[in-house]
Amino acid sequence: MGVRTGLVSVTFRQLAVDEVVEVARKAGLSAIEWGGDIHVPLGDLAAARKARELCEASGIAVAAYGSYLRAGSVDREEIRTAVNTAAELGAPRIRVWAGTVGTAEAGVGDRMAVTRGLAELADVAAGSGIEIAMEFHRGTLTDEVDSTITLLLDVGAPNLTTYWQPPVDLDDAECLAQLESLLPWLSTVHVFSWWPSNNRLPLAARESLWRPVLDRLAAEPREINALLEFVADDSVDQFSTDAAQLHSWV
Repeated sequence: MGVRTGLVSVTFRQLAVDEVVEVARKAGLSAIEWGGDIHVPLGDLAAARKARELCEASGIAVAAYGSYLRAGSVDREEIRTAVNTAAELGAPRIRVWAGTVGTAEAGVGDRMAVTRGLAELADVAAGSGIEIAMEFHRGTLTDEVDSTITLLLDVGAPNLTTYWQPPVDLDDAECLAQLESLLPWLSTVHVFSWWPSNNRLPLAARESLWRPVLDRLAAEPREINALLEFVADDSVDQFSTDAAQLHSWV
C-alpha cells in the first residue's frame, strides 16, 4: 500500500477549515488529520460534517480525528462524544494521549489508569469501527518505545495503534530504531524537521532522517500516513516547499 502523504490541521490553527483543505489540495496531499482544539471541536458535529464534506469535494481523505483526550482522565461520556465526532468526520481513527505524566515519573497507579483508559477508549470506538491511536510524545507514557509497547500489549485491543514522531534531539539512528520497534502497531508518522530542540527548519534539513524513514514505511504491505506538521514560521509557502520535498522522497 505504501505511504499516504497528508497534513495535520493544527499546523495552521490560524486558517479556517476551507483554507486548510485548499492548502492540502494545492500541495497535492492525500489526507488531513483534523485537530479537536480549533477546527473540529469535541462534540461539534456541524464542524465535523463541514470538514468531511470539504475534504470529499477536494478528493482528500480524513486521516484521523486529532483529539486531546488523555487516557485515564476522561469519562465515558467524553469518549462517546469523541467517537460520535470522529464518525461524523469520517475519521478512521482517533488520536489520544497516554496520560499526563512521563514514563520516568509514572507510578503503578498512573500506568493502571492509562491502561484502563485506553482499553475503554478502544472498546467504545470499536463499536463504530474506529481505531484509537496513541500520540508518541514526551510527558506521556508513550515517551519511549518500551513503555509504548507495554501499553499496546497490556490493552491487547486490535483497534489500538500508535503514532511515531522523532523525539526532540534524538539522533537519526536512534529514531530509526524506534520506528522499527513500533512498526507492527504503527498507523501514522508526524513529519517535521526540528533541530536542535524545537527549532523549526525546512523539512529538507533532516533528509538524513526522513529518507530512510519513508523508505522503510514504503516497504510495509499496508498504508501508513506521513502527515506534515509544524512548519517553519507557520508559513504556507514553506509548507508547500516541504510538501514537494516529502513527495520527492516518497
